[in-house]
Amino acid sequence: MTSNRDIIERDLQVLWHPCTQMKDHETLPLIPIKRGEGVWLHDFDGNRYIDAVSSWWVNLFGHANPRINQAVHEQLDQLEHVILAGFSHEPVVALSEQLVAITPPGLDRVFYADNGSSGIEVALKMSFHYWQNVGKPRKHRFVTLGNSYHGETLAALAVGDVDLYKSTYKPLLMEVHTAPSPDCFHREQGESWEAYSRRQFLGMKAILAEHHEEICAVIVEPLVQCSGGMRMYHPIYLKLLREACDKYGVHLIADEIAVGFGRTGTLFACEQAGITPDFMALSKGLTAGYLPLCAVLTSNEIYNAFYDDYNTLRAFLHSHSFTGNPLACAAALATLKIFETDDVINENQKLAAHMGQALARFEDHPHVAEVRQTGMIAAVEMVKNKQTREVYDWRERRGLRVYQHALKREALLRPLGNVTYFMPPYIITPEQIDHLAEVAWEGINLATRD
Repeated sequence: MTSNRDIIERDLQVLWHPCTQMKDHETLPLIPIKRGEGVWLHDFDGNRYIDAVSSWWVNLFGHANPRINQAVHEQLDQLEHVILAGFSHEPVVALSEQLVAITPPGLDRVFYADNGSSGIEVALKMSFHYWQNVGKPRKHRFVTLGNSYHGETLAALAVGDVDLYKSTYKPLLMEVHTAPSPDCFHREQGESWEAYSRRQFLGMKAILAEHHEEICAVIVEPLVQCSGGMRMYHPIYLKLLREACDKYGVHLIADEIAVGFGRTGTLFACEQAGITPDFMALSKGLTAGYLPLCAVLTSNEIYNAFYDDYNTLRAFLHSHSFTGNPLACAAALATLKIFETDDVINENQKLAAHMGQALARFEDHPHVAEVRQTGMIAAVEMVKNKQTREVYDWRERRGLRVYQHALKREALLRPLGNVTYFMPPYIITPEQIDHLAEVAWEGINLATRD
């Protein structure tokens, strides 16, 4: 019978894992997963783990969800893939219709890519190309937020600002303007999230006022900067940004890849600011974690700037081999059907409230600087000194200690540095949330014990 050890030995002979220093696995064993069921991941030795991070934020409705399984099986019997240039198929049309219907008004056209980073590339290129097509060739720069993350391909990396991922590749990357982050972790004592986010917008406003003639677009992660440590901000920032982009003739790109589909308490994070971006990128939860797919939505106005005779060469000649894959579209349609039939958003709000209650005691922990939450995303940030917020040396890898303890207690709590976060599937129970909170409490106590 196959064991964890069997898979680990074979794996380390041939694989190079993502976001990993492979030498770690000399002392930190891999966890080979045999099967998934609901919130649980099961390994080959009979151990199980609550998937508290939704397998990198993609899983919405549990592993091996029977309704999504059935939809993919049925599609597999009909059509597994077809070129989307010059051809079409029913799942991609139906999915596009539904996405246009449920996203903020004014997003009328859907362009598909294979994954989130590729979708960001699409939005950046489309914005740049739009300005070329309408006779404004000076517009060639982008604005991003400090501490932002938008993916690992070169253009997506360029518009991010997490040094850990970006610094090595700087010689390869285009230059961008970087505005101060509205991340409310840094607000003054007694200052509200809204007040701080308003104050931080002044830096963005100054960049747009001075450089708008050369700026194509501003790109943001609405409400939560996930890879930047689950840092969060108030919706007023998005409202002010939309107004400024309109004033200065600049596109707004909303990267809802991680925060869309109910993660922030509404179907899309932009809803909480009452805005429509010029581009919205959706991935991860789009297929509930089943298959890679990204949808980039934009307006008819932008679409029409590319609509012309072939010999004008104004078309958007960007493609991916698996664009609009029917199997992925079938999974996405089944995912949207669950949202429609199961009252997911209201149920999530109840779960989010329970999560907040379960984590409330961390506020008083002597080595926790902040507990923050937006919808179904919550984070606990460890520090060396609570009063001064002095951070632990990153080389001590305190978050890793929490992760290792959690594995012994049937939980997958993969950290972001010294931040332990919770982004579970929406089918998690209150009792399972309580268990995760208890495990995290134990882990943080162990990790901060010197």
